Amino acid sequence: MVETIAITMEMPEGSNIIVGQTHFIKTAEDLYEILINAVPGIKCGIAFCEASAQRLIRIEGNDDHLKEAATKNAKNIAAGHTFVILIRDAYPINVLNALKLCPEVCSVFCATANPLQVIVAKTAQGNGVIGVIDGYGPQGVESEKDILDRRQLLRKIGYKLS
Repeated sequence: MVETIAITMEMPEGSNIIVGQTHFIKTAEDLYEILINAVPGIKCGIAFCEASAQRLIRIEGNDDHLKEAATKNAKNIAAGHTFVILIRDAYPINVLNALKLCPEVCSVFCATANPLQVIVAKTAQGNGVIGVIDGYGPQGVESEKDILDRRQLLRKIGYKLS
C-alpha cells in the first residue's frame, strides 16, 4: 500500500530552497563547505535525514533561522537520505554545479524561490520523495515585450552582458 502526500515547504522571506537526495553521514558538513566555498558570505541552513543507524536529522549552517526552517522541512518530508538547503545572499545557480559534484549527492529534485510542495510516497518501510511541485503552471506564451523584459532583467541583475 502506498499513500502519496504533498508537503508544503517553509521558506523564510528572501530565501531559496534546494531539495535533493544523498547517501552518507558526512553529507551535511560537505554541503556546508561547498556552499561557503562557492559563495563567500552566503547564509545557509542544511538538514539531512539519515536512512539507517541512528536515523537522525543532521544539521549544519551559519544562520539559525534558516537551519530551523530546513530542519522543520526535513522533519515534514521524513524521507531517508533527503537533504533540504535554504540559502540567502546567493541564488541556486551560484551553487548548483558545485552541489551536484559532491560525491555523495545522488540527485537534486529542485532549486527555487517559488512556493514549493514535495510529493512524498509513504509505505510501511518509510517515506520517499517522488517529485516536486515548483511554483505554478504557465498562463500563456511570452510576447515580444515579455522577451525584451526577460532579456533586460537578466542584464540588470548581472547574468548577461549589456
